[in-house]
Amino acid sequence: MVIVDRERPGRGSTAASTSMLLWEIDRSLTELTEAYGFERAVRAYRASLNAVTGLKSLVLQLGIACDMRNRDSLYLAAGDTGRELIEEHRLRERAGLPGDFLDHARLLETYGMTRAGAIVSSGAADADPMQLARGLLNISAGRGARLFDGEAVAFHPAGRAVGVVLANGREIEARSVVLATGYAMPDIVHSTVQTVSSSWAIATPPQPQNVWKDAALIWENSKDYLYARTTRAGRIIIGGEDSEDVIEPDARDRLIPEKSRLLAQKLTALWPVANTDIDFRWAGTFDTTRDGLPLIGPVPGQRGIYAAYGYGGNGITFSFMAAQLIGDLIAGATSPLLRDFALDRDGASIGD
Repeated sequence: MVIVDRERPGRGSTAASTSMLLWEIDRSLTELTEAYGFERAVRAYRASLNAVTGLKSLVLQLGIACDMRNRDSLYLAAGDTGRELIEEHRLRERAGLPGDFLDHARLLETYGMTRAGAIVSSGAADADPMQLARGLLNISAGRGARLFDGEAVAFHPAGRAVGVVLANGREIEARSVVLATGYAMPDIVHSTVQTVSSSWAIATPPQPQNVWKDAALIWENSKDYLYARTTRAGRIIIGGEDSEDVIEPDARDRLIPEKSRLLAQKLTALWPVANTDIDFRWAGTFDTTRDGLPLIGPVPGQRGIYAAYGYGGNGITFSFMAAQLIGDLIAGATSPLLRDFALDRDGASIGD
C-alpha cells in the first residue's frame, strides 16, 4: 500500500478536529426518515453506531495510545420546546437505538443545564485526533505501507491499473486508488449535494472541577449546532459558529478573535460555572452534504478510483465506515450503504 500526502500527516483537518466521535448524524433520524424513508434512515444510523463501536475496538486491539474514552452524547433542544426531541426519541426507540429523553426538569437535575429537553445516549467516544492518526499511520507503516510526500495531480485509469501522476512528474501505478482528501477533491470527482463550510473552536484552561456530569459530548438540535466536549486534563472545548460564506483560509482565520468571543459567551450561557478564559483558539474548513450523509464509493466514469468525503461533523466516524465499505468493495463485496452514500446521488435538501 502507498499513501501520498501533500502535507505532513495530521497537519490538515486532523489537527483542527475536536474529535467528538458521535454515531448520531448531522441530520436527525426524523429528518432522514422524512427524506428517504425509515429503512434507509435507520440503516445509516446503525452503520454509524457500528462504526464508532468498531473504531473503539480497533484502537483497543492495536493498543493505540490516543486518550480514547467512552462517552455519552447529550443532544440538547435548541428551541423553547422539547417536542422535536420527543418525536426523535420515539423514532430511535423504534429503530432499537440507545438513548433516553430528559425533559427540562430531569435535564436540569441531572446535568445542570437549562434547556427544554435533551436525549442522552451511550456509545460515543472522544480521543486525541493527532495521536489517533499517527498511531494508525505508524501501524500501517509497520505492516509495509509506504508514505510519500507528494501531490497527486492527474489520474489515468487504464486496463487493470490506475496511473497516478505526481506534481514532481513521477507516476504511481495501482490496481485501486482511494481519494481521501477531504473537501479538496480533484476535478474528476463531482457531487451536487456537497458544500464547504468553516467552523471555529476554543479550548479553556484545565478546570476538572467544573466539568459537567460524565463529561458527556454535547451538541444541539439545529443545523449549525454548537458542540462541546472536555479533555482528560479538564479543558472545555467548544465550537460552532459555522459559516458556508467564509471558507477562504485567510478570511476564515481573521474571524478567529470575534468567533472566539462569541463561543466564550455561548459557553457561559450553556455552563455558567465554566472558566471561559481561552488558552487555544482555531478554525478549520470541512465539507458536508445537504442530507448529512457521507459521499463514499466508486468515482463515476473512473474505473478503479474511489472517493470518501462529505463527512460533516462525523469525520472520524465516517472515515472508519468508508475504510470498511471501500475495502470490502475492492475485495468483491457490496452493501446497500454504497447506494445510500453514492457520489452521484441526488440527495434531499433537509432542514432548509
